[in-house]
Amino acid sequence: MRWAVRWAVPWPVRRAVLPVLAALVLAVTGCAQRSSTTPPGVLNVGQISNSVAFFPLFVAEQKGYFTQEGVRLGERPRLGTGAKVAAALKSGSIDLGAGVLTDALNLARIDDKGRLVANLVDRYYVDVVVGSSFTGAAAGDPLDQRIRALRGKKIGITGPGSGTEALVTYLFGRVGLNSATDCELVNLGSTAASALGALKAGRVDALAFFQPIAQQAAAAGIGTRFISPAAGDVPGLERTAHGVVFTTQRIIDKKPKEVAAFQNALGRAQRFIHEADPAEITRMLTVYLKGIDPRALAELPDLMRAEIPAEIGFSRTSFDTAIAFHRATGLVKHLPAYEQIVPPALRIGAP
Repeated sequence: MRWAVRWAVPWPVRRAVLPVLAALVLAVTGCAQRSSTTPPGVLNVGQISNSVAFFPLFVAEQKGYFTQEGVRLGERPRLGTGAKVAAALKSGSIDLGAGVLTDALNLARIDDKGRLVANLVDRYYVDVVVGSSFTGAAAGDPLDQRIRALRGKKIGITGPGSGTEALVTYLFGRVGLNSATDCELVNLGSTAASALGALKAGRVDALAFFQPIAQQAAAAGIGTRFISPAAGDVPGLERTAHGVVFTTQRIIDKKPKEVAAFQNALGRAQRFIHEADPAEITRMLTVYLKGIDPRALAELPDLMRAEIPAEIGFSRTSFDTAIAFHRATGLVKHLPAYEQIVPPALRIGAP
């Protein structure tokens, strides 16, 4: 049995149609409800999964920061994909969405009221991991050689239009290849265990997946980190806004105190991650990443401090790098300006 459901139309056609369908889903759900459905003092916050990007939300919950700042979190769904997070936000079933910048940009494309709320990870935290039997290049080889070694391979991603697909598209474009025709992208969803199972069974040759997938693969002895933008493997992507919380101006206008309290709590959580004893961070990660192999946790505290900013704002440089990345991949059309999507209070270094 195939691991991923196959479509009846070729991938290039699917890739062209999928952004249109995603926009239609957002538009239709937006027609049903455009504002918050939660009572005063409460925010529903949805996120893609329990990847490292959303660890600050967990810290803020565990440390009681949200309560201390005067806001209560209601429903906390894990929605699996960024498109679903954006659709839930647009429908009013959640007030804030935790995803990647791609999701916020896609929302802003069809809703000029889309706004960023917090910067969770300021590096591109998707790694490419190859299976133990992978041949053609080694992790220490020049980057372009490693990328070309992925040609013709089956590469597992979370889903179409995701940050995981975007990285593969960007890397292939760097060496003149086309990810739509020069490899097979396999949709695996956002569950790390399923992705690792596919890699171990040989259903995919590589994974483009959110951290800490490389650490988990190495701990299980089934794969190694092959390309890591966050580790500096990809020139130009050393520092870029990626994991974010986003919403709409309508929510900010309707619940300004709640949103401000959420931001204060999240800022405290991110400072805690930078200042706390690594043993405390490891303990919290063990709870957050349920079932993770203890051997995969060793490098995560330092990884957190390198990738999670100590404040929730967006620098113009980091934002512009992200915009250039999205322009290169072609996955998001009509990219918004910094001043359009980043509220004044979150503009780091801006006049």
